[in-house]
Amino acid sequence: MKTVIEYVLDRLHMLGINEVFGVAGDYAFPIEDAVCESKTLRWIGNCNELNAAYAADGYARIKGIAALSTTFGVGELSALNGLAGSYAEHLPVFHLVGMPASGVQKSHRLVHHTLGDGDFEVFYKMSQHLSCAHGILTPENCIDETERLIAAALKERRPVYMGFPSDYAVMPVMTKSQHEKRIPLKSDDQSLKAAVNAILDKLSVSQKACIIPGILSARLGCSDNVQAIIDKTGLPYATMFMDKGIVSESNPTYMGIYNGKLMNAQVGEFVESCDCILGIGAVLTDFNSGSFTASVSPEQRINILADHVKVGSAIYPNVVMKEVLEKLQTLAPSLQHKGIKAQGLGEPRKEANGQITAQYLYPRLEQMFKAQDIIVAETGTASMGLGFALLPKDAQFHNQTLWGSIGWATPAAFGAAIAAPNTRVILVTGEGSHQLTAQEISQFARFGLKPIVLVLNNDGYLIERLLCKEPEAYYNDLPQWNYAQLPAALGCDDWFCQTVTTCDELDAAIKQAEITDSAAYIEIVMDRYAASDLAKKLGKSVASLYSF
Repeated sequence: MKTVIEYVLDRLHMLGINEVFGVAGDYAFPIEDAVCESKTLRWIGNCNELNAAYAADGYARIKGIAALSTTFGVGELSALNGLAGSYAEHLPVFHLVGMPASGVQKSHRLVHHTLGDGDFEVFYKMSQHLSCAHGILTPENCIDETERLIAAALKERRPVYMGFPSDYAVMPVMTKSQHEKRIPLKSDDQSLKAAVNAILDKLSVSQKACIIPGILSARLGCSDNVQAIIDKTGLPYATMFMDKGIVSESNPTYMGIYNGKLMNAQVGEFVESCDCILGIGAVLTDFNSGSFTASVSPEQRINILADHVKVGSAIYPNVVMKEVLEKLQTLAPSLQHKGIKAQGLGEPRKEANGQITAQYLYPRLEQMFKAQDIIVAETGTASMGLGFALLPKDAQFHNQTLWGSIGWATPAAFGAAIAAPNTRVILVTGEGSHQLTAQEISQFARFGLKPIVLVLNNDGYLIERLLCKEPEAYYNDLPQWNYAQLPAALGCDDWFCQTVTTCDELDAAIKQAEITDSAAYIEIVMDRYAASDLAKKLGKSVASLYSF
């Protein structure tokens, strides 16, 4: 008979989870012991709980699902910001929380990692706002609760909270030993038929149509279905910033990034002149919509969402995205409407003084990207500089557009590398963000991973300088680190590390990083205002929304 925690871990492994991220803590010892004793799971100990949550987020982006373990109170609260990002951006992370023993809780004893008031529900209640389902696991409810929480996580594609009182965690499951087979989500047949017919009718009469694939389609495992519809219809397509890389950017019908009227005017004009825009999981957030400059009439739009479809003003409820897409793969006509050709960043442009500018850096990085690469770009100027780069076939691009928590990228890249250890991972981060979570660099070496890490040093928080009223305000300054010496100090002894200040030095360092048998860490020193056009324009647009 399995214990409560053994049962839960076995079920998570069945879903495809092979690693559990976390930080050791006394109330969570039963969870950690069970992971370490497991023949199918591996414990990934992180430098702190926030980093662990970010790493689980990165892992879930690659594998579709992840697990995180923290201890009660101090640990779970440290992780909560990272879990909020997974909640906002639809990533299912199973948060396993080790809690004080049931008797301690019932007697309201004053124990460590509490607020000293005998209340053991306060942190549990906090997390309920940032999880799509939650529960406290006991020997009696373990099987039913586990299946309920799994179903919620997979349906909503968001984190769930699983609390384990330390005594309950090691008790045997007391009910039936076989879990019930989870019934897959299914559409209402009539609503599905009506939705598909409405989509086909609108497409068939369109004179100029395009497709806007969105991040929800990727989170729901539908990227291949979306690509099949693109190929079947021959329709031109564009992606928004948050959705970059979820479908191929190397197809001839790909037009580039749609960013409202803020950037890429040619793409914006084309999309907004279409009489039919087929959105598939697209969400018009501020960054996605070019700071709300996108202008698309509801009557032009179709949007296929997780559990409903909108066609113009009509809503078709109780339909599952994957089933809608599977129908369209078969029934959608070949329309072959002409679009425009996507433009990359062009050739890197050197200034006479040889300094590294945004006009050199980002096109040079575009040149280094290869098929299958996993590119993780930090929130802010790093990701904005690469937003309009054209990706090679099957390359992935990950950024945290909606939640936008600086420091996310370094641990998320580690999580992605754990999920795909044989794939090249490229991390592009600013030095300000990097300072929040830089210690996680040590984990790459610990687990034998070989990323290419590019740290952009703009002498401060560049994105904040672009957003705030007074760019030279002291709060935008940072302590000066010797970044190229950081990996060695963190145990990355055999890494290729280099600081570069000119275009020629950067070019040589990238070439060396691509042939070295070790990981690479390159500090790229730039002017404090060396930003891409998108970052500059978005900064002005967002700043105009503030009232000082």
